[in-house]
Amino acid sequence: MAALTYESVVQAYKDKLCTVDASAVSGTIAFQFDIEGKAHGVFYVEIKNGKINVEPYEYYDRNAIITATGTNLINGRLDPVVAFTTGKLKVDGDVGAALELIKYIK
Repeated sequence: MAALTYESVVQAYKDKLCTVDASAVSGTIAFQFDIEGKAHGVFYVEIKNGKINVEPYEYYDRNAIITATGTNLINGRLDPVVAFTTGKLKVDGDVGAALELIKYIK
């Protein structure tokens, strides 16, 4: 298995979300992801006008900041709600909006 890098985490989110139908979301919700650990870095997920964008930048007008290790962010077996309640994933900001995002990244 290849080493986990910041770029691979961002690409995993782009790949996961590029075909997701977010047309039910009206307006804009945005999240900044702060990756901790070896693959550290920042990227954002924005749902705007039913379209999802993932970019390797900070997002200042965001609903929440989600902080986790790169491994926990791309681990398909880790339930986001369990990760939040066990402290493997932290949410700073609108937890309700973060729960909305979880529907699309499961």
